[in-house]
Amino acid sequence: MTIQEIQDQIIEEFSFFESWEERYQYLIDLGKELDQNNEMEKTDAKLIVGCQSRVWLEAKIEGENLVFTADSDAILPKGIAALLVRIYNNQPPKEILLSNTDFIEKIKLQEFLSPTRANGLLAMIKQFKFYAIAFESKKNNA
Repeated sequence: MTIQEIQDQIIEEFSFFESWEERYQYLIDLGKELDQNNEMEKTDAKLIVGCQSRVWLEAKIEGENLVFTADSDAILPKGIAALLVRIYNNQPPKEILLSNTDFIEKIKLQEFLSPTRANGLLAMIKQFKFYAIAFESKKNNA
């Protein structure tokens, strides 16, 4: 599935919710689905700067695609991280860099988040794209 197809799927899923309580619960449930057996080393190097909570993101290249692992010490950021992992996981770095984030507006996520959480969301997206830049640059210099 392409990044846009995944985003379209998420937009459709969120359209079924009538209230923000339902959307909030859905994000929490997504966070719970992050790999509980994940033994990611939660080091400062993997912390996303700009998040109010502690959010860790790790990436590795498998074949031509980036594979992401994320975790957080707070339930809502963990759900947001899970949503972004779903979108960007197993995608080529170039596609991640070319992708838009229109889905955020379409699911009205920014209306639900406090300013500090919204900044955290932007910091998360930026970190996913930084990983894509790093791996794409490494590929081009190889």
